[in-house]
Amino acid sequence: MSGKWTRSDSTPLLRPQHHPSQRSSPSNAYSSYSSISLEMTSAVSATPTARSVFLGVDVGTGSARAGVFDENGKLLGSSSSPIQIWKDGDCVEQSSTDIWHAISAAVKAACSLAEVSGDEVKGLGFAATCSLVAVDADGSPVTVSWSGDSRRNIIVWMDHRAVEQAERINSRNSPVLQYCGGALSPEMQPPKLLWVKENLPESWSMVFRWMDLSDWLSYRATGDDTRSLCTTVCKWTYLGHAHMQQNNEKDSRDMEACGWDDDFWEEIGLGDLVEGHHAKIGRSVAFPGHPLGSGLTSTAAKELGLVAGIPVGTSLIDAHAGGVGVLESVPSSDSQPKGSESDIEALCHRMVLVCGTSTCHMIVSQKKLFIPGVWGPYWSAMVPEQWLTEGGQSATGALLDYIIENHVASPHLANRAASQRISVFELLNKILETTMHELKRPFLASLTEDIHVLPDFHGNRSPIADPKAKGIICGLTLDTSEKQLALQYLATLQGIAYGTRHIVGHCNAQGHKIDTILACGGLVKNPLFIQEHADIIGCPIILPRESEPVLLGAAILGAVAARKYSSMHDAMKALNASGQVIHPSKDPKVKKYHDAKYRIFRELYDQQLSHRSLMAEALT
Repeated sequence: MSGKWTRSDSTPLLRPQHHPSQRSSPSNAYSSYSSISLEMTSAVSATPTARSVFLGVDVGTGSARAGVFDENGKLLGSSSSPIQIWKDGDCVEQSSTDIWHAISAAVKAACSLAEVSGDEVKGLGFAATCSLVAVDADGSPVTVSWSGDSRRNIIVWMDHRAVEQAERINSRNSPVLQYCGGALSPEMQPPKLLWVKENLPESWSMVFRWMDLSDWLSYRATGDDTRSLCTTVCKWTYLGHAHMQQNNEKDSRDMEACGWDDDFWEEIGLGDLVEGHHAKIGRSVAFPGHPLGSGLTSTAAKELGLVAGIPVGTSLIDAHAGGVGVLESVPSSDSQPKGSESDIEALCHRMVLVCGTSTCHMIVSQKKLFIPGVWGPYWSAMVPEQWLTEGGQSATGALLDYIIENHVASPHLANRAASQRISVFELLNKILETTMHELKRPFLASLTEDIHVLPDFHGNRSPIADPKAKGIICGLTLDTSEKQLALQYLATLQGIAYGTRHIVGHCNAQGHKIDTILACGGLVKNPLFIQEHADIIGCPIILPRESEPVLLGAAILGAVAARKYSSMHDAMKALNASGQVIHPSKDPKVKKYHDAKYRIFRELYDQQLSHRSLMAEALT
């Protein structure tokens, strides 16, 4: 479990224990780690002979992680180091200085554990949350915080301070909005930039570069300011398809940024970002995996314990790195759907779930599909030269934490789990199994027939795209027992899965052909989470062989930058590998049950809209 966020407006929060999240710690979702020591794992024994290995770095919500992979995509060793986070209401902030220190510690520890020397690392890639970094002309942090604390120069991805700015931007109906589901989320960068300009004018005037966190990491490592098509297209309204006729991945080079819509920035009051050929937000872009500058600088190499000149690939957002790390992780018998489809066409039948603090739903296609309420279509944002559709749920792992930690039975449950040397999740799953047998229920999911959860506790990202949506728990009683907490946990887990079912159905109705799910992230280590998703969605769910696919995706960027592979997709086919496959229940009663609960799930939001309208009318 993660440390609970408090409402302190000044105390930096360190996650003292593991969060079951791809966006935080990489370890098993049922284990914990100390906030003082580094978490380290080793998958295989290192050989004494020299090897070519690739290093992936991922910065999540609660930790910086590093993983070393061999030429077969096998994890040799990984390490995690916690990072600071400050939270005050809707404002969530971090420090780029703190993050770089954590990366340095994690990289050194991962290489040491894998018994890898610096000259064996042949390529390096970075992935990170889509958080916004502010630095001045010297590269020093510029505060984005009401506190004025200069350390706090990152607006974290989940920060919702800019809801009002997002509404104003969306009201203008700019043509660029059709490429992000019709509306900008307050989690994207333009609303946050507008908020800073309107509320922190001194900081606004000081900033020399505004960067997505993963772009800042590659810039800090190489000195090359080239931005990724992943970050700029997905979070900044950059129109990547402006390059469709100019370049292809195999001829990759720095491309002059011709995809900015200057009219959009002028209309929303950020015309000053157009100045200097968009110098503050990106004058050049490149495909993910494109080699940056002259590789790792001598300064960065010393800080990371590596060798100067190592190729560094253009970055990815962490969820997209997860997509790269698992999208080809299908059993060999499933690698080609029936018929004579190409490799790329086969990819288009798959959805990747990256399940952590939040969940991202990634789908590629050969043609652009405009889907209301779902981000995209984004060109070359994950697999170069392919279109990406990106759904999402803003709180999944974070919501499960919230439900468990805020229940009166939580402290006693945590003590029991600790005494048994198992996680809280494992204990809850055991309680549910016992309850099912005691009540003679036909299947475990049926325990929640009287409890229904709408999981929009941090708004709805997809497919409704309503940041004002609220969470609902229907069916509460005065029961404060551990058994009742277990039922709320199960109902919440099911609500999250119904949300994914809603996204899958919505995307398929708009032209996608999803029939297989690949999943990664901390939450997939919970077997109940995965089985409920398979039963509720009605699709098999494939887990990757490697336990750290986001780190593998980042390492693939380094392998492509080192010219080990001619394309991202070739690298994915070579380094991805399948693991366990979870099939949906064949019991028709299970399907009938979830169909009924899904109807209630959909009705809960409709009722919320009706209640919202009634109260708005009452207050006019």
